[in-house]
Amino acid sequence: MQRILTAEQDQLIRRERNLLEDLRVLLVRLGAPEDDLALLKRALQQLDELFLLVVVGEFNAGKSAFLNALLGERLLAEGVLPTTSQIQVLRYGDRPHEDMTGEDVLILHLPIAWLREINLVDTPGTNAVIQRHQEITEHFIPRSDLVLFVTSADRPFSESERLLLQRIREWGKKIVVVVNKIDLIDDPADRQRIVDFVAENGTQLLGVVPRIFPVSARLALKAKEQAGADRRSLERSDLWAQSRFDPLEHYILNALDAAARLRLKLENPVGVADYLTNHYRQLINSRNAVLKDDFAAIDVIEAQLAAYDADMRRDFKYHLSHVDNVLYAMAERGDRFFDEMMRIGRVFDLINGDKVRAEFERSVIADTSREVEAQVSDLIDWLVQRDYRQWRDVMDYLNRRAKAHADHIVGKVDSDFEFNRQNLIASVGREAQRVVDSYDPETESLNLAQQVQNALVQTAAVEAGALGLGAILVAVLHTTLLDVTGLLGAGALAALGFYVLPYRRNRLKQELRSGIDALRQQLNDALTRQFERELTNGMQRMREAIAPYMRFVSVEREKLARVSEEMERLRRELADIRTATAKVLPAQE
Repeated sequence: MQRILTAEQDQLIRRERNLLEDLRVLLVRLGAPEDDLALLKRALQQLDELFLLVVVGEFNAGKSAFLNALLGERLLAEGVLPTTSQIQVLRYGDRPHEDMTGEDVLILHLPIAWLREINLVDTPGTNAVIQRHQEITEHFIPRSDLVLFVTSADRPFSESERLLLQRIREWGKKIVVVVNKIDLIDDPADRQRIVDFVAENGTQLLGVVPRIFPVSARLALKAKEQAGADRRSLERSDLWAQSRFDPLEHYILNALDAAARLRLKLENPVGVADYLTNHYRQLINSRNAVLKDDFAAIDVIEAQLAAYDADMRRDFKYHLSHVDNVLYAMAERGDRFFDEMMRIGRVFDLINGDKVRAEFERSVIADTSREVEAQVSDLIDWLVQRDYRQWRDVMDYLNRRAKAHADHIVGKVDSDFEFNRQNLIASVGREAQRVVDSYDPETESLNLAQQVQNALVQTAAVEAGALGLGAILVAVLHTTLLDVTGLLGAGALAALGFYVLPYRRNRLKQELRSGIDALRQQLNDALTRQFERELTNGMQRMREAIAPYMRFVSVEREKLARVSEEMERLRRELADIRTATAKVLPAQE
């Protein structure tokens, strides 16, 4: 083919090769299946092959009879049942012989001169009981340079034929319609109505008015058999005239000259590329839509974490106030104790220092340590439960999201995109599930209480030993209030004298409140530090769990942006090649 090409035609072929190769690289990046990559490879190879004319249609429409009429001999089997079970490629050969290529392709070599420039393909009938026949036909269609669509005059354009035509159109193939068995229709008006019906429906399906040839392949073959090699005798034959086969034969053998065949040959890979670019452009848009939803999902999770952080800080202050209230209540009891004890009427009680200290511990300190321990325990349980609930919320949200997208797998293409994406969503869900399943509230609460206890011991500088939180609080209370109770000793009172009782009472109140405030601050600091540590660690674990998912979404969006830009470049190049082809090789009607 290279020897007869002009410079412009040669340049067109080079551009098509580059386009197909660039598209192949792009599809590899998108994870396209081998079938689509093989289509592009085959389209490249076909640029160097003979013109390929593929005959398709339902079984019993007369495809094999049509080819026999075109060849002038009964070379292919005919019948009312499906007779062609494989692709039959008719090529030129010095002598008749057959070759099998693969399981489904039979090559027939025939000594017919015009087969030197055209390869004919007979396909299994569609709409047959044998589904494999239709699969073979549809798989071969993308390889065609021109499709001859054979329908029967007694049942033109059945529903299965409409579907097949739509499939052919998706590949951008030029289609010529052959209405066979026109001799079964006696009335010329009825024949015209059938042709008009085919034209109208073909235009609706294909978007252009198709070239239509109403023929009788049976009469054409009979006329050729009677005339033999005498062309003049054939042209004078009534059967030949009745068959109306001459215009179709002239179109195939004469009108499709070298330039017309080259144009269709160049349009074939363009059609394949156009089909694939449209398909994968939709895939890119679909993936972008899902990634947009993924970003929204990440934003939702981040918003949930921010709300969780704000809610936890607000609620922590509320729970901490319960601890403060216990200590405030003790301060109030201390005020009442001193008002009651530090007066002249209790002078004999004041002399007994041990009794005063015992009464102070009973009525002021009382159950403060137990109450504080209970409030701290409630705060810890609340913190543990909220952390657990947040992991459950993340897990439930991701599970709902995975379920919502189960029926919308992005790009029904065997690629790593959806596999990786679903795995990452699942991994975050699994991490949340693992945390939820392994959560032991009692153990978590005990661990957290131990950490609060350790912090309080370090702050208050008391010996903890094997003591619990309540015992440590008692020790802290006694240490903090040691100076206060010391002032209640008998020796101190004797030295002071009764006249200073009102002053000393107010001083004791102030010192008690100062001690309680110091204790409250120590406890608040210990609890707040532990709360901040737990909240920060919990938020960090959640963010680390979704980090791979977030990175995947970001990387894929950037990748799709680059791929989309390259796809648009290829689409523009496709349009330019179409325009150049029409200019260099204009269509001839």
